[in-house]
Amino acid sequence: MTSAPRRVSCGEKNRGPEKEGRAILTSDQLLADLKLLHPKLIDLSLGRVERLLAKLGNPHKSLAPVVHIAGTNGKGSTTAYLKAILMAAGLRVHVYTSPHLVRFHERIALAGADGVTRPIAEDVLVDVLSRTQAVNDGDDITQFEITTAAALLAFSEHPADVILLEVGLGGRLDATNVIESPVLTVLTPISYDHADKLGSTVELIAAEKAGILKPGVRCIVSQQDDAVNEVIAREAARLKASLVVWGSAYDAYEQRGRLVVQSADQLLDLPLPALIGPHQIINAGTAVAAALELDGLLDGVKVSEDAIERGLTEARWPARMQRIDSGPLPSLLKPASELWLDGGHNPAAGRFLAETLADLEERAPKPLYLVVGMLGLKDAAGFLGAFRGLARHVVGVPIPGSHESPFHPDALAEIAQSVSLNAEAEASVEAALKRIEAIDPGPKRILITGSLYLAGHVLALQEGVEPQAN
Repeated sequence: MTSAPRRVSCGEKNRGPEKEGRAILTSDQLLADLKLLHPKLIDLSLGRVERLLAKLGNPHKSLAPVVHIAGTNGKGSTTAYLKAILMAAGLRVHVYTSPHLVRFHERIALAGADGVTRPIAEDVLVDVLSRTQAVNDGDDITQFEITTAAALLAFSEHPADVILLEVGLGGRLDATNVIESPVLTVLTPISYDHADKLGSTVELIAAEKAGILKPGVRCIVSQQDDAVNEVIAREAARLKASLVVWGSAYDAYEQRGRLVVQSADQLLDLPLPALIGPHQIINAGTAVAAALELDGLLDGVKVSEDAIERGLTEARWPARMQRIDSGPLPSLLKPASELWLDGGHNPAAGRFLAETLADLEERAPKPLYLVVGMLGLKDAAGFLGAFRGLARHVVGVPIPGSHESPFHPDALAEIAQSVSLNAEAEASVEAALKRIEAIDPGPKRILITGSLYLAGHVLALQEGVEPQAN
């Protein structure tokens, strides 16, 4: 009797070396296999990940204290500041973020024995992915859900004092929302984005993100529109969750080249944050407010003003108004030109970026050019419209290897023209830079923006490596 042919996975086609009779797969191969377990990349639900975590022995119930962070803009930057502050205070910090830029390992950062938080090592990643895949046993689950379970497994097996857990998408039904009792929650600025999955109004989107609030758990609320604050307040009242709200419980602002963070009983005069832009005042202020709350919530933890100062100035977060000074791409430009990179991709991010670039223009005038690639479901007109009257020219480019359909460069150019921007299309980032150099051979400021996936492609070009697929 002949058995039916078995489906051959991507990993089986590319076996690594044998170890004790078993093939060892790379993280690339494992991640490719995990992507085949569900027909959709994103399918918001908690049931599948809860089922898998139960099979793994519920590692999410034996973690270090968790800070759960959601929002539309500023999640990554706020997390970066908070991580740096807590590390400066002597804490071991695990961090979970998404998407990655170049390598998947960036998503799961583990505190080492020396207290430094680093991306998960390849052998550790392969181990937790393999074990999670084996326990899942082919059940229907999205790649984000199963890799979140793997991250929680890794966190449970490596000692830490605190875990910073960033939401992937939304909040209420995001796979990270399996954490039942975080020590603190944080809501960064919420605005219109991912409407196809979270709702068609900012109020509906806010309700999804406020889904991370938990009964009796305090929430740090960053600067929000009034409509968003009303949604958060209603959910907090229902759950009896106390709120620490920007503008009433605390505030942050720049004054004479310093960052001032003020609450009812405290005023901190701090250095400006390492990441540039007026919006980083909001993100840094939110992180400081969270750190001060943790000072009283974590046993034996003292977050000093010195630790806060060090954290703000030492924080690093790639592709957030990142200056690229050397490497293959800047070499395409003549001296005295500036090349910047930012993964902003929604109208609010566009406004933040335009404000930052207007400030740069006031301090050091140079004509501004944009190189833009965006995913097709994004509000490209809303994003690009923020640069009207500021950008001299826009060049639309593709996003190589994107997991979602991006705008064709010609379509982006047409959208830019529809909001009164001069625009054209090119086949690559390199071609776009060469085209801008031909248009204007003098000193200029160029921003590559529109997508974190495009930003990852750019960083991979700079490093001379192939980016790992999202």
